Amino acid sequence: MSPRARSRSTGRLLGLLVAVAVAVAVWWFTGDPTRADETGKETEPLPADPATALTVLDGLTVAEEDTGFRYDRDQWPHWSGQGDGCNTREVALQRQGTGVKTDDACRAVSGTWVSDYDGVVLHDASDADLDHLVPLAEAARSGTRKWTRDQREAFANDLDQLLVVSATSNRQKGDQDPASWLPEQNRCGYAVRWVLTKDKYDLTVDRDERDALRGVLTHC
Repeated sequence: MSPRARSRSTGRLLGLLVAVAVAVAVWWFTGDPTRADETGKETEPLPADPATALTVLDGLTVAEEDTGFRYDRDQWPHWSGQGDGCNTREVALQRQGTGVKTDDACRAVSGTWVSDYDGVVLHDASDADLDHLVPLAEAARSGTRKWTRDQREAFANDLDQLLVVSATSNRQKGDQDPASWLPEQNRCGYAVRWVLTKDKYDLTVDRDERDALRGVLTHC
């Protein structure tokens, strides 16, 4: 190969390498491995420590609860299908349990679950409640009056904020926000996830709720 031909070949190779490098760089900086809903909000959980959650909390809209918007459970459809014959509840049980085995209908027939709220160990899926960390009724009072049914269904089936808990703790909590109720265990983690869920869906907080969250997070 002549020096001129070798030079042209080297130039083409360098050009190809530069193009590949640029493509990789573009993918690295613009590629988003998370999913997004119709509003552009990420649907994957955002990891955060208490300090970051405090910053996020300060950015939430503070407003009185919209008690005039009646909560109707039927308007928040769940549990929706998640593929492979499984619904939201069954997927949550599989993800949060240990040694979970399912039948042909995707129902959990055995496994072990530890309640996020009180540490109670559960060995029967029928004894486990699946709780919305931010309750549906709380969401209804937090600026969702204009949500569509599809938006309510997406919230009600968001695996990022569904927790396997004991029936006792779930009933104790009801639809209360952190100003009225906090779990026995891992209050810091609970407060962080509450704030991130409210931010993810652009939900409002009332003053007592905000102050309670701030009180927990500043002592984590």
